[in-house]
Amino acid sequence: MELFDYKIDEKYKTKVAYFSMEFGIDQAFKNYSGGLGFLAGSHLRSAYDLRQNTIGVGMLWSYGYYDQARNKDNTLKIDFIRKFYYFLKDLNIKVTVHINSKPITVKAFLLPSNCFDTAPLILLSTDVFENDYLAKTISHHLYDANEETRIAQEIVLGIGGVKVLKALGEKIDIYHLNEGHALPLAFELLREHNKDINLVKNKVVFTTHTPEMAGNEEHDIYLLQRMGFFNGFEIDEVKNMLNYYDDNFSLTIGALKVSKRANAVSKIHEKVANEMWKNVDGKCEIIGITNAQNMRYWADKQLLSWFEEHEDYQLMGRKKHLKKILFEEVANQTGKIFDPEVLTIVWARRFAEYKRPWLLTYDLERFRKLVTNTKYPVQIIWAGKPYPFDYRAINTFNDLIAVSKEFKNVAVLIGYELKLSKLLKQGSNIWLNTPRFSREASGTSGMSATINGSVHFSIDDGWHDEFYKDNYNSFTIHHADTSLDIREQDRLDYENMMNKLENEILPIYYDDPKRWVQIIKNGMNDISYFNSSRMVREYYEKLYDF
Repeated sequence: MELFDYKIDEKYKTKVAYFSMEFGIDQAFKNYSGGLGFLAGSHLRSAYDLRQNTIGVGMLWSYGYYDQARNKDNTLKIDFIRKFYYFLKDLNIKVTVHINSKPITVKAFLLPSNCFDTAPLILLSTDVFENDYLAKTISHHLYDANEETRIAQEIVLGIGGVKVLKALGEKIDIYHLNEGHALPLAFELLREHNKDINLVKNKVVFTTHTPEMAGNEEHDIYLLQRMGFFNGFEIDEVKNMLNYYDDNFSLTIGALKVSKRANAVSKIHEKVANEMWKNVDGKCEIIGITNAQNMRYWADKQLLSWFEEHEDYQLMGRKKHLKKILFEEVANQTGKIFDPEVLTIVWARRFAEYKRPWLLTYDLERFRKLVTNTKYPVQIIWAGKPYPFDYRAINTFNDLIAVSKEFKNVAVLIGYELKLSKLLKQGSNIWLNTPRFSREASGTSGMSATINGSVHFSIDDGWHDEFYKDNYNSFTIHHADTSLDIREQDRLDYENMMNKLENEILPIYYDDPKRWVQIIKNGMNDISYFNSSRMVREYYEKLYDF
C-alpha cells in the first residue's frame, strides 16, 4: 500500500520507521503528553518538509493522556474523556501479538500526510471488538500507571508495529526508537533474522532523552519474559544475545545494546549519557544530535515577516497583539485582566520536580515584592501537565494555584496542550526554564518561544548552553556548583535567577526598550540552527546512513 502522497527526495531514500509512544501533531489530535510528543511531531513535520522516506509508528490512545479541568476549589481535576478521530484512515490491517501467552488483536490506522502536513503516521489500537475488555485497555491511556499495562503497550508498539509494516509491504531499512518504549521490535527482528544480533544492530538506532535515572524504565526480566516482551525468547537466550545478565532489565541499556548508534539530545546530554552508561559492555556509540522544533508550525507568520523585513515598530506592535490574545485566555480562565504593556513571564512545560516549577516562589516574601513592584511591574503565568498519578507534582500545581489567588497579576492555566503552548510562546516576553543543572536533556520549548519574540531565561543546561549569548540573545542563570547539597543548589540558583531578573532584565525592558527589541531580534536570528529540518537531516547523516 502506498503511504506517501509526496515524491521522496533521493537524498533521503533510506526508508525509516520512527517509533514513538506519543506524537504531538495538532491540537485536534490528543495523542501526546508533552515534550517527547512535541519533538516527535516536529520530526514528522520536518520529514514532510524535506520529503524524507520516513514513516511514524505510534499508538492510538482512546483517552489520550488526560484532560485538565478544575475542581470546585480551582485545584487540578484530571478527566479521562473518550476521543474520536474521523480524519484517521482505517488501513484494514489487523495483526496478532501475544501478551501473557494470549493472542491480542492489533488494528492499524493511518494519519495521512496531507491531513496536517506530516510524514505518514501509522497508529495501533487494541481497542477493537475482537479483544476482551482487559486487552482493549492496553491502548486506552498513554503511560498507564499499571506496570503490566505499560509493558503490554510496549509490546504492541514494538512487535505490533513491525508486523503492521510487514503486512503493508513496507521494507524498512532503519528502525528508529524514540526512547526505549518500542524495544520489543528488536526481538521481532531477531526472530525474523535467526537471532543474528549484528544484522539487527545494523537496522536499529536509538534516541535517549532523559538523564534522570528514574526516567529510564526498568522491569524484572522474568515479568518481561512472562508478558511476552522478548517475543518468545527464553531468558537465557536474551541474556546471551545481549550480553546482559542483570535480572533488573533496563530498556535504555537494552536499546543501547541492539542499536548501531544512539544519540543524546544536546551536547551536555551527550556527556551526561556517556557518563551514565559508561559501564555498559557492548553498548553502541552515543553521539549528540541536539533536539529542535519545527518553526513552520510554531512561528507566528506575521511576527516572523516583520522580523525579516526589519520593521521594529510593526514587530513590537504584533507582539503586543499576541499578548492580548493570550490575555483573553487568562481572563477567560481566571477572571484576571493582564496588561500588554507589562513584562510577562511564563513557566510552562511538564510538571516534574527536577524542573522546579516552584523556584520563583522559593522565597515568598521576595516573590511578593516582585509581583507588587509598581516601578517594574511583572505578570506571571504557569501552565503544564503533571503526570496524572504523580501526586507530588499535582500538589505543586495546586500550591501555585493557591499562591496565585493572592495576586491579580499571577495566573495558573489549565489545558496545556499544543494550542495553549503556542499562545503562551507567542504572548510571553520571558520564557523561564529552571531545571537542576544536567537534569534537562534538551528542553526544547524555549526554541519555539524564541522564534516568537519571547526571550529565553534559563539555567545553562540542555540546548540553551549551545545557544546563549548572555544579555545579547537571551538571559542565563549560571548554575550552582553541582557538588553542593541539592537544597543549597536550589537556593543559589534562586538567588542567581532573582538577581538577574531584578537587576538586569526588568531595567532593560522598561528603561531601554531599544535594547530589548535588539535582544528579541538577536534571539530570533540565532534560533535558526534549532529548526528541526537541521535535526532530521542530521538523523540521516549521522544515524541512518553513517
